[in-house]
Amino acid sequence: MDVSRKPLEQKPGQMARLTRLPVFLALGGKRALLAGGSAAAAWKAELLSAAGARVDVYAAEFSDDMLERAANPPGGVIHLVAREWTSDDFAGAAVAVGDCADEVSAGAFAKAARACGVPVNVIDKPAFCDFSFGAIVNRSPLVIGISTDGAAPVFAQAIRAKLEALLPNGFGVWAAAASRWRDKVKASGLSFAGRRKFWQLFTTHAVMNPASEPDERDFARFIAEVKGLNNAVENGSVTLVGAGPGDPELLTLRAVRALQSADVILFDDLVSRDVLDFARREARKLLVGKTGFGPSCKQEDINALMISLAKQGKRVVRLKGGDPLIFGRAGEEIDACKAAGIAVEVVPGISAAQGAAARLGLSLTDRKHSRRLQYVTGHAMNGKLPDDIDWRALADPSTTTAIYMPVRTLEALVTRALAEGLDPATPSAAIARATRPDQSQIFASIVELPAQLAAAKLPGPVLVMIGRALDPLAHSQSGRIAARQ
Repeated sequence: MDVSRKPLEQKPGQMARLTRLPVFLALGGKRALLAGGSAAAAWKAELLSAAGARVDVYAAEFSDDMLERAANPPGGVIHLVAREWTSDDFAGAAVAVGDCADEVSAGAFAKAARACGVPVNVIDKPAFCDFSFGAIVNRSPLVIGISTDGAAPVFAQAIRAKLEALLPNGFGVWAAAASRWRDKVKASGLSFAGRRKFWQLFTTHAVMNPASEPDERDFARFIAEVKGLNNAVENGSVTLVGAGPGDPELLTLRAVRALQSADVILFDDLVSRDVLDFARREARKLLVGKTGFGPSCKQEDINALMISLAKQGKRVVRLKGGDPLIFGRAGEEIDACKAAGIAVEVVPGISAAQGAAARLGLSLTDRKHSRRLQYVTGHAMNGKLPDDIDWRALADPSTTTAIYMPVRTLEALVTRALAEGLDPATPSAAIARATRPDQSQIFASIVELPAQLAAAKLPGPVLVMIGRALDPLAHSQSGRIAARQ
């Protein structure tokens, strides 16, 4: 019998040490001092100008790159001063950047800047820097900075290239629209919950239509949609999210977006803790674990908590291992939300069977061996073997069967299936902790599997697969436990 337990809140871990604190300086209309006329200094002049600063450049000579930047600055004026810097030049500067030839000149420049209380950066000499520039992804006003603390600039550039590919250029236009509309949204008369709903609609539309140009018709449509919700806008929402079988890299993009926008996350024991690292740090994380034959929160208590939080205006994510629609009690939770008038949606996830098969390189519906795939639960609501399994279908030699939650009832299931015509030599496998670094599996004929699984005491969760589709793996690995590292 299941033992009841209460939801347990998981506190976020302490922030790990930062080699640099990422900050974004507002330099519009402010003065920046730049020492040096080289091509490297010219790039820093361009960055400072693009941020809106007036850049005073001090150097005895100026490279062609610097002359070109000064003639056509991207933002603030780039003013060239044909002499070396002096300590008086730092007065009134917001930042100072120096291109210094050696340690001695770098030390002198940094000392002079700090004496005037000016944050300083010395190009390619991190020991003298109060701040660094890093690699930049520019979708202004959406800006992303990447730092490796000077350890691996090439690596930072590679990450920047990846992010550039992921972020459409149109995001910059939508971010600019958000800046224009923020005051209008505040003046719209919408409540706090209504304004939050507006920005949810805005974000969803921007992510799905990054190439479109936002205009006043979009603004009016979002406002009208929020007002059309009437009092329902004060409620939050519930999203059932499939966490996949364990490997966090198997999360869908939609699942990640849901986790990063959640106020509260209700998660099961079977959810890999690595998946929770994708969640918004500020979100409350409550373990409402349901484990086979162990302490579990009652389903009705989970439903009540989920609805109570949503009625407080919270964005609730119900995070489930695998796919929430496959033996995840999603139907009960969806019905409870609808009965309470709470908006609910489902984000599917990769099922344990799919993840295990992919890791093993196994086709579940290989046309030489299988014409049907079926998912079967290993126990009923009372924890015993279900009475209503379609035994003929399970015994069908052309079927691949994935059995969920099978450990306690596998021996009884196999005994009954053999009596109903399942071939004792049918290949089978028990896979523990599918897709995780410590995944392990046993391959055996179905008649031998229950005893081998009991002896192995594999850690959960465990999935059993039966069928001729396992033939190639069964022949090469039968009778031994294999672990993937």
